[in-house]
Amino acid sequence: MCIVPAVTLVLREADVRQVVDMDAVIGAVDRAMHELGEGTAQNEPRRRAFAPGGLLNVMFASYPGGGCTGLKAYSVIAGKVRFLVATFALDGSLQALIEADHMGAYRTGAASAVAARALRPHTPMVVALIGTGYQATTQALALSRVCEITELRVFGRNPEKRAAFARERQAALGIRVTAADSAEAAVRGADIVVTMTTSTQPVLEADWVEPDALVICAGSNFPSKMEIPVDLVVRAQSVIVDQLAAAQLESGDLLMAKAAGKFDWDLATELGSVLAGKWRTPAEPGITLFESHGLAIWDLAAASVVLPAAREKGLGEEVAFFSA
Repeated sequence: MCIVPAVTLVLREADVRQVVDMDAVIGAVDRAMHELGEGTAQNEPRRRAFAPGGLLNVMFASYPGGGCTGLKAYSVIAGKVRFLVATFALDGSLQALIEADHMGAYRTGAASAVAARALRPHTPMVVALIGTGYQATTQALALSRVCEITELRVFGRNPEKRAAFARERQAALGIRVTAADSAEAAVRGADIVVTMTTSTQPVLEADWVEPDALVICAGSNFPSKMEIPVDLVVRAQSVIVDQLAAAQLESGDLLMAKAAGKFDWDLATELGSVLAGKWRTPAEPGITLFESHGLAIWDLAAASVVLPAAREKGLGEEVAFFSA
């Protein structure tokens, strides 16, 4: 009997960049989170193994609607991060190995867009973005796809970098983008506030935030880091997390509020529950906080639309793994 080796598609960053599409990724993340909220899909929080000079991170999920299960593993050594997503078809075959830095930035931005669409009324709005790095770019892109943004205000500590970021995002997105002189100037009067930083200390103050704003904290997934102060958690009428099990391990913002006796996990609602219709919108407006830490199911969702697009273009390298 002839044993035919199964074929796996290997996609590198250059391949992903040619086909990744934010609208498609937003749609896939939305569908995946619906499934998670309905109990059809599963997601396991990130686990970390520390080694001299760095660490290994592994996270995994099942996404039946995308026809796959899989994992993301990434190493952080000497400041260098290397991302790999592996997806398996539901018959157990290894579908793909994907170099996933760029795809990861897209899925994180997409999750913010899904949350914004579900949690904030669809009216013209001002968006404040704290952070001007690589991931901030896809936050701006994703929000521009689901929100009517009258002004995007950006703030970062480096004046030249934030000015360049504002110019580039305005040209790319076709919306008004302003480089704010301070975090306070960006946040005051904003309808949506996004933090995408590596800070270990709060990057804004609670009294800057409008009483009906949506605050998306997307930069931290370590318990020792926080982007917002405890009193903003206290002020929040609603606290939405990407997944409760993940937040209880990684949300420095909420863990520190809990340690201060100012927050209880019973107050948190999962985004999947919101999308599945299991959460009732408060009758009165108030601050809504969305804590985004990053889920493996988002990576599978992104892969589920990147893979067919790459195959259609004939991208990647087919490699034989295992035996059929």
